[in-house]
Amino acid sequence: MAADLLARRATPDQTTGTLMSAHDLSRLMKFLRQEEWRARFDAVMEEHVGAALDAFDLDFEALAEILGPHWSGTIWGCAFEDLISRTFGPDDENLVDAYLKRRGWNEKAPAKAYMKALRDARMSLYEVSEIVPGQSMRARDMVRDIEPVLVQERSATGSLKPWDRIGARIVTVNGKNILAGGLLAFSHQGGEALLSAIADALADQGAEILDTLDPDLMLADIAPIFTSTWLFETLGSTLAPDEPELYTSEGDPVLFHTVRWPIARGATQAMVAARLADIDALQPEGAKFWNWLETVPAAPAARGRDGLRWDVAMDDGARVLGNIDMKGRFVRLSVSSAARAERGRALLEAALEGLVERPLVEIQTIEQMRQARAEEGPLDAAAPDELSPEQAASLVQAMMDQHYRKALDLPVGMLDDKTPRAMASTDAGRRKVAEWLKYLENRSASQGPDDPMAQYDFGWMWRELGLESLRR
Repeated sequence: MAADLLARRATPDQTTGTLMSAHDLSRLMKFLRQEEWRARFDAVMEEHVGAALDAFDLDFEALAEILGPHWSGTIWGCAFEDLISRTFGPDDENLVDAYLKRRGWNEKAPAKAYMKALRDARMSLYEVSEIVPGQSMRARDMVRDIEPVLVQERSATGSLKPWDRIGARIVTVNGKNILAGGLLAFSHQGGEALLSAIADALADQGAEILDTLDPDLMLADIAPIFTSTWLFETLGSTLAPDEPELYTSEGDPVLFHTVRWPIARGATQAMVAARLADIDALQPEGAKFWNWLETVPAAPAARGRDGLRWDVAMDDGARVLGNIDMKGRFVRLSVSSAARAERGRALLEAALEGLVERPLVEIQTIEQMRQARAEEGPLDAAAPDELSPEQAASLVQAMMDQHYRKALDLPVGMLDDKTPRAMASTDAGRRKVAEWLKYLENRSASQGPDDPMAQYDFGWMWRELGLESLRR
């Protein structure tokens, strides 16, 4: 059976459902080997992965090779749990019911209870918060209008960050909520794509049916959409297509420019960072890294008919024109076109007058950039004026405070180009602003544990906008 290829790639605990013996599904999986249920599982697996296999011209073996053991097991688990929740034929046959009827004598009461609870659980998209690593988290269903629930979870809480989005089944056993084995982590963009796909699937049902549709029954029918959406995002970022000629949004050919300014004698990184903090177009991503964002969209110029536009955007839609960072005694601007290099030089040299010397400029094609990244080393990383952890934390706190106090009164793409403060003054806009704040917190928390960005407290923004009740 084709699905066996994914199962063979999985780690042992993924194909037994859980490490807890009370929730062991190994005998149920052996029961799946019966011809009738094997055929049904193959059909379910095809629903989960078939569209992605066709779109990326892959077979099961190639997919398993790309995903590796962990994610192969996760995909197998998602399809298996979907099979468990389904009924077949005129008699509504169910795998768990059939197994317990024939082999239930061989299972203890806790295992039977878990199988029945898993049978009745539904895959949904959850937003997580109140994470206690190794213990628990709060999960809000983003599809069904129900109250957030406390979930007992050891493994996933070690890596999840506040407001992460996960596709999962929450199983309730003896009054406790736990996660089933098939857990898919979605990026913010992936989560939005999934919600759109679910909305499209519901729209196909027709308006009359939607008014009476049971949310649990609806989710039971669309479980493959979760796997398919995750695969399209994952494979799309993993399998790079043949590259056509690329252009920026302004219509300029992509040609990477790196501009390096030596920091002048007597100047320090802290002095440079203080000047950069005054530039509204720069969004800090750490003590020594900034995204240069487009504030006024440029009119696209004419470009090659066969070329594609290549740009980087934040999850909220803001276009990234370049990056600025500091290493040792250098300030570095990295951009993807000659025109942006010229604009960036003018912007930074005006702001850093007296703090930097004449720059060096390096120009690379896409292929040259790839080769250089593998060989590139740090720039004077051991320079004596590198910021200490305490200085970095203090500097990030000040920069973030300054940046976000301005941001509350500036248009945000994620908020339909309205300011957060204005949007929060209306009932309809409050939830959108809350989603924006969650996005900011999640992106900050996703930095490395030693990064001062991960420690930034956004609580003052929730309070200032009067949205504390939506921080859940």
